[in-house]
Amino acid sequence: MPESSSWKSEYPFASNWLDLGTHRLHYLDEHARPLPESGPPILAVHGNPTWSFYWRSIVSRFRDSHRVVVPDHLGMGLSDKPQQYDYTLARHRDNLLALIERLDLRGITLVAHDWGGAIGLAAAVAAPDRFARIVLSNTGAFPPPSVPLRIRMCRIPILGSWAMRHLNLFALAATRMAVEKPSSLGTEAKAGLLAPYDSPGNRIGIVGFVKDIPLAPSHPTHATLAQLERDLVTLQDKPIGLVWGMRDWCFTPECLSRFQRIWPAAQTLQLTDVGHYVMEEGREPTLEFLQAFVARHPLPGESAPNAGVAAR
Repeated sequence: MPESSSWKSEYPFASNWLDLGTHRLHYLDEHARPLPESGPPILAVHGNPTWSFYWRSIVSRFRDSHRVVVPDHLGMGLSDKPQQYDYTLARHRDNLLALIERLDLRGITLVAHDWGGAIGLAAAVAAPDRFARIVLSNTGAFPPPSVPLRIRMCRIPILGSWAMRHLNLFALAATRMAVEKPSSLGTEAKAGLLAPYDSPGNRIGIVGFVKDIPLAPSHPTHATLAQLERDLVTLQDKPIGLVWGMRDWCFTPECLSRFQRIWPAAQTLQLTDVGHYVMEEGREPTLEFLQAFVARHPLPGESAPNAGVAAR
């Protein structure tokens, strides 16, 4: 990753590391006040092919009032990228739980996107007493009702993996296809989203996530997602917010409707002209929704975030 990259001005955060056996998981842990006097934690969980950079405006907006913890899944972002690893939903869930337990996070507000929704919700189901509020955007936590052809093409044996690793097909295409208006993704943002995935070896986690999409019930993660969907009702008493880019061709409005059927009391913000990368195209309305959601469901020791310090 080039040290001179201009995107780093949008990511001025200190790195932290969690040892997971022989591998290290990278995470941000930003807070203005000393622990434990900082506000209750916001845990932001990314998907594929993003990383903690995707949540930079959440960190900037909330770190003065909350403890903001943002991990990079193993194989992604600044975390280690082992070439031989079990890149599955269950393993990512267990890694996230290990981080939560190591940092002893309690009263968590989960903010999650894409695969981060399934990973974060699986952790919440496993340790519900540690989670207080949930905000999701463009994600799923059930066997996919459909898989778009452009993603299925990435599963073509040998060729699909080769293209994702050697041509950066998945991450590069996302900078155009994951937004409704490509012009909304600035040069620095695009460079930051792509920065950790600068070589075939560094794209192994992207390939792992794509391979973990269950295209049939025989896939091991199909059962994991099916059980997670059954367990979602156990979270219904927690405040839940849903922020949806309605122009997303992957996690379509049908996915939003599915969550609304499970959690009919969930508060929803529909962004009619926003695609999959909600925090890029719909940053300000999403931040405003999250601020209002936090204020509507206050926790002990919580203060209002500074509305004037969000990153681009």
